[in-house]
Amino acid sequence: MMMGKYFFSETDIKSPWDQVLAAFWLRYPNPYSTHVLTEDVVFREVTPDNQLLSRRLLTKTNRLPRWAERVFPGNLSRSVYIIEDSVVDLRNRSLTTLTWNVNHAKLMRVVERCVFVGEQDRPVWTRITREAWISSGVFGLSRPIQEFGWARFRSNQVKAMKGLEHALSNLQKASAVCPGDSAEKHKNIDSASKTQKPQQYI
Repeated sequence: MMMGKYFFSETDIKSPWDQVLAAFWLRYPNPYSTHVLTEDVVFREVTPDNQLLSRRLLTKTNRLPRWAERVFPGNLSRSVYIIEDSVVDLRNRSLTTLTWNVNHAKLMRVVERCVFVGEQDRPVWTRITREAWISSGVFGLSRPIQEFGWARFRSNQVKAMKGLEHALSNLQKASAVCPGDSAEKHKNIDSASKTQKPQQYI
């Protein structure tokens, strides 16, 4: 996809795909992702073939390492704006997301693609395949910046998984107290739609 560092991982979660899908939308805020400050839906549409397309804007903190603070200006924004495009395919029981940072792209660009698929032969399991491409356009410093970005991304993915599991746990507790609520929430998850189309989708 682009030059730079590449990240790949596969994880199996012992939860049905519909529960993982619901937890995905409810995973913020959580105690493991305090660096995520805001999330806003920019666009949402249900297609004629019953796919849910969404675009969200997320704001995250951008703490620089000490060595970078000596190199880059002190007024550099500490917030990163992230675009997240997603496609929910109910027929194939899959959720595909593509995210990338809007600002600080020359310093470091991180593009991430995730696929959440319900396993056919194991209905209570969901497989998450995650890929990321980290690149930098800073002359003379691109390699250490990419190394730093790859290490931070790997660390953040551990927190992201814990955050998703936290949301799953909350959903399961709520289902135990009020049976049927989670199914109703999933039934209505794609009810919101708008007419404006985004510029890019997966």
